[in-house]
Amino acid sequence: MSIQNSYFVAVVGAGPAGLFGARELAARGAHVTIFNRDIKPGGLAEYGIYPSKHVMKEGLRKQFRNVLENPSIDYYGNINIGSEADLSLTDLRSLGYQAILVTAGAQGTKWLGLPGEDLEGVYHAKDVVYFYNNLPPFSQRKFRFGKRCAIVGAGNVMVDVARYLIRQQKVKEVIAVVRRGPAEVKFDKKEMEYVIGNLDIEALDAEIARVTPVMQAIQQDPQAARAVILEALPKAIPVVSDTKFLFRFLASPTQMVGENGALTKLEIEENTLVMKDGETKAKSTGDKTTLDVETVIFAIGDKVDENVGLPVEWNEFVKNPTPRYPVEGLSFEAYDPQKKQPIPDIFVGGWSRKASSGLVGYARKDGTNASKVVWDYLQTLSPASLELDRITTKMKGLNKPVVTKEDIRKLEAVEQAEAQKRGLEEFKFATNEEMLQAMGLLETV
Repeated sequence: MSIQNSYFVAVVGAGPAGLFGARELAARGAHVTIFNRDIKPGGLAEYGIYPSKHVMKEGLRKQFRNVLENPSIDYYGNINIGSEADLSLTDLRSLGYQAILVTAGAQGTKWLGLPGEDLEGVYHAKDVVYFYNNLPPFSQRKFRFGKRCAIVGAGNVMVDVARYLIRQQKVKEVIAVVRRGPAEVKFDKKEMEYVIGNLDIEALDAEIARVTPVMQAIQQDPQAARAVILEALPKAIPVVSDTKFLFRFLASPTQMVGENGALTKLEIEENTLVMKDGETKAKSTGDKTTLDVETVIFAIGDKVDENVGLPVEWNEFVKNPTPRYPVEGLSFEAYDPQKKQPIPDIFVGGWSRKASSGLVGYARKDGTNASKVVWDYLQTLSPASLELDRITTKMKGLNKPVVTKEDIRKLEAVEQAEAQKRGLEEFKFATNEEMLQAMGLLETV
């Protein structure tokens, strides 16, 4: 069976950017095939939003179901795309796809290259988020959440991880280690409502008093910064643990120290603040101290997967500096810096274009804009035909379970029935094997 006289696009990744980008392309007349690393579609909308936000998650899932119901969109889950994966970008071209839109997110983890990053108890925030959201194989990883935990970062991801440690793990102490000062925190008031009841306000005031001379030296108002941090207090969610939540400002990690392979201390370097080109920057003082902690979690952003097969610089895929099809002044075109030319048929969107920027709303807009660029490129080509049997044969030849739209519907029905039976708002299988067995794609052992 073949489809004649159409445009054909492969979308890599099934998060909000990929799904909404696919929808726009299909609406314009393209036939789109989505290839997804995970079994389920949704990406960070499925596995990055805090587990208890059921209404938000279900609203997004409903939109994603509507996207996949489009007959011009095919879906293949449990498929890795990359230079050493199930399929390469070259394989996608050879199957007949005229353009490839990479929206695989920021699958890599950004580390600082510090001594002790390999100690037990040192983790990246994304791995922890995937763990408590039941994304295989992270759902099976063993994490060492000690009594005292440090989270490096000052954004919403830091707050989400703090929420998990405070409300689920109920650790003794959570310390947010912040490179700059109280005026540079990036979290939302709404997210802070879940943890601010555990905030040690006396310790916060002492910490702000400690950094006040540094702030005032660059004309920052310490009390205004304090007020912003405490904005969530009137709507604080009732506490469920005795965990103390603390801030340590003007501090950068320099190394992790351990015994017998397990973390015991975080060494930090004290910073001061300077103004440079109108921006507040942290500058090292050279003074160091240590915090006694058993867990360190880095919430410092992500990077793209270098194994996809595209050039990478500064944790991102390289984009064409002079785009052929700019949207809002942005480039969505993959670029080869060695050849100094765009890769003509490959485009990037969502976190694949700019890692760790916003979440669902940003990714949706970015995927939609990327789809416009892909469509503009397709207009320079002639419509073609696509042999669906070749693709089906290729999928079967991978010798692994490949998940289709019909399989996803089966899985959702099984998980919904299981949630109802257990009296839960939501139920998720924690392993790929369980999901594949529920869909009838893997024999029960």
